[in-house]
Amino acid sequence: MAGGGMRILRISREDAFALGIDEVARRVRALIPELGSVAAEVAEIVEEVASRGDAAVLELTGRLDLGGGPPLPLEVPRAQLDAAIKVMPREVIAGLQVSITNVADVAQSVLGGDARVSLPQGHTVTMREVPLDSAAVYVPGGRAPYPSTAVMGVVSARAAGVMDVCVCAPPRGDGEIDPVVLGTCRLLGVERVYRMGGAQAVAALACGTETIPAVDVIVGPGNLYVQEAKRQLSARVGIDGIAGPSDLVIACGAEADPRLAALDMGAQAEHGHGSLVVAICHERGVLDAIETELERIAAEHPRLAGSGRDGAGRAAIALVCSQDAEHSLALADRLAPEHLQLIGAEVEQLAHRVAHAGCLFVGECSATAFGDYVAGSNHILPTGGAARFSSVLNPACFRRRMAEVRIERPAAAKLAAAGAPIAIAEGFTLHAESMRARAGALAEQGAPRASGPSAQDGVQTAPGAPAQAGAPAEARPPAQIEENQRR
Repeated sequence: MAGGGMRILRISREDAFALGIDEVARRVRALIPELGSVAAEVAEIVEEVASRGDAAVLELTGRLDLGGGPPLPLEVPRAQLDAAIKVMPREVIAGLQVSITNVADVAQSVLGGDARVSLPQGHTVTMREVPLDSAAVYVPGGRAPYPSTAVMGVVSARAAGVMDVCVCAPPRGDGEIDPVVLGTCRLLGVERVYRMGGAQAVAALACGTETIPAVDVIVGPGNLYVQEAKRQLSARVGIDGIAGPSDLVIACGAEADPRLAALDMGAQAEHGHGSLVVAICHERGVLDAIETELERIAAEHPRLAGSGRDGAGRAAIALVCSQDAEHSLALADRLAPEHLQLIGAEVEQLAHRVAHAGCLFVGECSATAFGDYVAGSNHILPTGGAARFSSVLNPACFRRRMAEVRIERPAAAKLAAAGAPIAIAEGFTLHAESMRARAGALAEQGAPRASGPSAQDGVQTAPGAPAQAGAPAEARPPAQIEENQRR
């Protein structure tokens, strides 16, 4: 335990070694609630919205967000967006413009293009990338407004080519969305903004209501209820992944500055309940100094300690003593954090080994807070260990790949020879007939049909199958990629 009302889990070097990497990671992750813990409540909310539309969203907003007060209409008037940007401080607008430019530049750099492949049988397959028709960006409320999240989501969607982008955010106690979020939406050219949050907002965007058209994808961070709703509705609408409360792991070398590490931990702990911040180092003295700094920061910023005797609303904090720098990296990689910082030459030189992190920040000047706002890397990231299999929000979340197949008759004969026996082996005779009909059409036009592979060639024909047209299974030239053009 630490002073200032903060609670810190300490794991010694001996315990970390005895427990093993997997158990240490499990104990650290157990400090925060799991996603499925609110599944039943969310299911009820989703059902209400799906069956009753606007009425359910308004009722739930009044009850859950406004303490029973009457909600305002769901859609924010465009005139209110125009008015909001006029009262935004100039320095905030200037900072947002830097953020918009940098996020857009990074997003544009990862856009893919169409790739046309010519295959040995004579046909082509083109992998096409097409943008989704519509997207929604969930901007969380909670402790503070998040105009930066609007930037991250909307700019990425626009870079991907999505033209229909809307934003939703939970209202404050007065029923309105914070003006800085509204002004940012106007700065981004968003015309539809909805006063709603929580699971009911996700359900409305996925299912559609009288006021809110259903969208193709919902992106953005949020609390357990928001993320559980996204999970439950993921068969109905696209999602970016699970982006819940913030988590940060800092792997420190022996010479890491404890003040900077503690400051970065405190910054992510500002997000409050459900957030997880962890420092790992093989030098106990560094961890002791970080704990002292955390106590000082908590004394200066009481919100970090949460509210009430039980500290409700605070983040979870852990300090883990490792065997060495490599052990630190292994522990961090197993935690698969949303943010991973490496501070100190010993760990920084191992950056290339990191495989599981939402975003990697290397060096003492590479604070996670820069990534939250202006670095250009997106701050909508997988949390809760999902960085093992999920990626940072990027234009690919707003695009889908579609194969375009073009087969001429000579290629059809060769492909039928290969494909029909597989179809018959699976019991789908009409699949085989569909392919062979194309080869038959070629023969009826007088084109020569090549003999298929026989038992003498070492290939057994499927029972009852006639001789196949096709080419012998000889070495063939590799497929040629003829073009790779950006759309």
